[in-house]
Amino acid sequence: MTEGRGAPAGSTVAAAADLFEPPFAGLRGAIEGLSAEGLAWRPPAEDSNNLTVLATHAMHSCRWWLSIARGAERPHRDRPSEFVAEVGSAEELLAQVDALVTDCRALLAADDPFDPDAMHDVPDDEPVSSAWALVHAIEHLSEHSAVAQLTRQLWDARSAS
Repeated sequence: MTEGRGAPAGSTVAAAADLFEPPFAGLRGAIEGLSAEGLAWRPPAEDSNNLTVLATHAMHSCRWWLSIARGAERPHRDRPSEFVAEVGSAEELLAQVDALVTDCRALLAADDPFDPDAMHDVPDDEPVSSAWALVHAIEHLSEHSAVAQLTRQLWDARSAS
């Protein structure tokens, strides 16, 4: 058998680890080289968020859901603060993102067995399975990464005018 996506042995967690990397790279690319003003800029649409908020929320959420999926201790999370996050530079935000990515990769690389049917209580919500939490972590990160990339494109187009 040839090794490819999801290797070794096509495991669910290995597949998630593969699927984690592109949205992380996209999020990082949206941040790199941006000024503090660009990081704080919000597109002129209702309920839009700036890149700092998108990156902060996406990565804290991903780490939290991966912790649930893997049956690991859940990290402290102050979700409301994610939506008012501020940084002084792209380097500062990238350092925060990279630290969270290290945690996410460790959760995805853990040798612990994965029980997709294990159920977990989630505050203020219905219980979720490990499989649901794993898929949601990657799906949510991908969604916010795409929005961050679009926000960066809109910032760059605005700045070029």
